[in-house]
Amino acid sequence: MEVLKLTSTIDSSGQLRLDIPTALSSGNVDIVLILNPTASKVSATPTYDFSDLVGRLNWQGDAVAMQRTLRDEW
Repeated sequence: MEVLKLTSTIDSSGQLRLDIPTALSSGNVDIVLILNPTASKVSATPTYDFSDLVGRLNWQGDAVAMQRTLRDEW
């Protein structure tokens, strides 16, 4: 048994042509073909700029101790 993965192109008429050399001996074979469209290589541009929401918290004290205190309240 051989597992082959390759990328090919479907022409404008919808035909997919495969010519795959194998190391198998001549005879009947079972073929399983899964067609999965590949993503185009267009770079994704962000749809929203989140920079106005970015901030920084200046914490005074021990953050881990505060987390434990809040968790113990449950």
